[in-house]
Amino acid sequence: MTGTRIAALGHYQPAKVLTNDDLAGLVDTSDAWITSRVGIRTRHVAGPEEPVDELAAHAAGKALAAAGLAPGDIDLVLVATSTAIDRSPNTAARVAARLGMASPATMDLNVVCAGFTHALATADHAIRAGAARRALVIGADKMTDVTDWTDRTTCVLVGDGAGAAVVEATETDTGAIGPVLWGSVPEMGHAVRIEGTPPRFAQEGQAVYRWATQRLPALARQVCERSGTAPEELAGVVLHQANLRIVEPLAAKIGAVNAVVARDVVDSGNTSAASVPLALSKLLERGELPSGAPVLLFGFGGNLSYAGQVVRVP
Repeated sequence: MTGTRIAALGHYQPAKVLTNDDLAGLVDTSDAWITSRVGIRTRHVAGPEEPVDELAAHAAGKALAAAGLAPGDIDLVLVATSTAIDRSPNTAARVAARLGMASPATMDLNVVCAGFTHALATADHAIRAGAARRALVIGADKMTDVTDWTDRTTCVLVGDGAGAAVVEATETDTGAIGPVLWGSVPEMGHAVRIEGTPPRFAQEGQAVYRWATQRLPALARQVCERSGTAPEELAGVVLHQANLRIVEPLAAKIGAVNAVVARDVVDSGNTSAASVPLALSKLLERGELPSGAPVLLFGFGGNLSYAGQVVRVP
């Protein structure tokens, strides 16, 4: 039995930035309306020539460089995404081809906004079972591909981007990636949807908000208990970046009084599976989390699925 750790992180966002004022020229909305309800000010938007696998490959390349590894050092590629246009080749296979990898196992996971934390747990399990030594775990979504730009309730929320982590085996069985708590609320599967032809993102925002504010604190405390980490020991809290009114209060509710809370939703909007690794990578890049510090990761959203774990940052 081996443990696992995150060796390095990387992230990528398209160059084009869409502000709230820009959106006010498209639909009946305003900067004040958007910021008061969800806290978003800007979001990054990929162009038609930037498919989701390209976003993912950029983030993965940065994570590999930060880890000092070559593409051939990876034997498992997991991509969490719900916005890939094509069914085959999957996004993970296309990322592997873009990076020139040799013969990795390649899998996509569609768990929408909880995709990255599900994929991170899957990589942890695969490595502990001896099925892989090093994995690239990527959250990447191009939400603007599935957005109705005439619907002011959803178009103001979304952005595009990717975040990636290199996960590798350690010599101890305790590791730096804690046990996952995952599950779903099947009767609320309709609350976040990407359906139809062409597929379009829709959600029942109030239902998701009520679930998140009422249920998340208890689930987050369970994640900490599984890892043997007291909330006050957390150096950071990185939730799915759905709404600033959900993200900001959680640390206080669970007693994470010393934690830096990721607020990337302000600058990036809701990037679905990309949001957790994107926000975590930015915190590390800015030096806001010390090496080895425990951080709570928690994704939630479509299905309605959720997954969380405590990790030690590189």
